[in-house]
Amino acid sequence: MTQAAKLRHLLQQDQCHIMPCCFDALSAKLIAQEGYALTFMSGFGASASRIGAPDLGLMSYGEVIDQARNIAGAVDIPLIGDGDTGYGNAMNVRRTVEGFARAGCAAVMIEDQLAPKRCGHTPGKAVVGRDEAFDRIRAAVDAREDLRANGGDILILARTDARHDHGLGEAIARAEKFAEIGADILFVEAPRSEEEMREICSAVPLPQMANIVEGGETPDLPNAVLQDIGYSIAAYPLSLMAAAMQAMVTCLRSMQSDERPGRMDFAELRQRIGFDDYYSESEKYATSKR
Repeated sequence: MTQAAKLRHLLQQDQCHIMPCCFDALSAKLIAQEGYALTFMSGFGASASRIGAPDLGLMSYGEVIDQARNIAGAVDIPLIGDGDTGYGNAMNVRRTVEGFARAGCAAVMIEDQLAPKRCGHTPGKAVVGRDEAFDRIRAAVDAREDLRANGGDILILARTDARHDHGLGEAIARAEKFAEIGADILFVEAPRSEEEMREICSAVPLPQMANIVEGGETPDLPNAVLQDIGYSIAAYPLSLMAAAMQAMVTCLRSMQSDERPGRMDFAELRQRIGFDDYYSESEKYATSKR
């Protein structure tokens, strides 16, 4: 079963899947080890971890694809890639979708922000006009169909940030059109109440993704409530990165005082990274024992 087929199977289930978002291959591996069914390459996290810079459109297409390829190669659960605005016009969107498919992603997100894009819960974001937004998704769907015709596969996650400047009605209208064009999953970013979230999910009968940013504009609701509202995926884009950064800062400050804070022991660290699997597998080959 392809990763895209695995994702379709998950979306057919009557369940809101909790989806911690990764930022590199190791964080994705930990997500898979803890039994989560899917993950998403957070643009916020990937930009921070790869180039040490904010998610403001600074990472190039090539850097993003390389990051996605490394992550997809480390896990066997579906990975959704962040394709941002598609990196140009409709023809660039097609290339972006094809690139994420070749990298091993089960789905790619394409959004309607004005380039350079911004994190959906930070100031200064704006969206393109309807025609350009619809062209992006139309190009993404066309690329998906061409991939299928040639033995490939990927799902299209269509995102709109129109709620911020144009209101919920415009955001829902765009989502409805994205569904009509042929998107597989919808993502209306930054609804501001449970009532808005329910309106979004009731408007379009497609799998919907909620984006839960701790301290962001969208209510951080329990998973059971998100499922009742109608969401198929609950993404947590910053939870792992925030926890990892806090742990590293705590460790660094403790070391300055010549303390040794609690941390994962060396044996578990080796096991989770894959040393034990490597040594076990290498036993089959005589030259690897030297």
